Amino acid sequence: MAELVAREEVRVSVEFHAFALQEEDDMEVSAPFPEEQAEAPGAGFLTVYDKRLDFESAGHTHEAALTAEVWGSEPSVPGGVRWEAQGEAEIFSTTGNLSIETMSGVGEGRVELGRPNSLWKVRAVCSGRAEAARLAAVGVPVGVERYLVQFWPAGT
Repeated sequence: MAELVAREEVRVSVEFHAFALQEEDDMEVSAPFPEEQAEAPGAGFLTVYDKRLDFESAGHTHEAALTAEVWGSEPSVPGGVRWEAQGEAEIFSTTGNLSIETMSGVGEGRVELGRPNSLWKVRAVCSGRAEAARLAAVGVPVGVERYLVQFWPAGT
């Protein structure tokens, strides 16, 4: 059974339908966010770059809720929620920390993986997308679009 090691909850300022999690030492990232970002909305919910994960949001401008979980081995996808999007990836972290990046710069908070120089498996799921898209068309919703991003060491 997988063991939860750490859990963090942060608000992410989404701008232009996007945000990213990337290696905290941006000198290690070959193309820091938003460089090389997929050209158009609809490119994909989760896009993988070198030491960077880009997320496409359903809402143009809003504050999303992000829960990051670090596990000792592969966890199950939580039930009881209607996930509207999901994706899986791998990311290598030199420092063991990922910064939250927005179009206007580093966002609030970071994800502490707890182990430097490691390859991590990642599963991301999202709910509230349709509602966030509807509400962001007329205002700036807060916490409507919700992301759960689970990390566990590759090879476990």
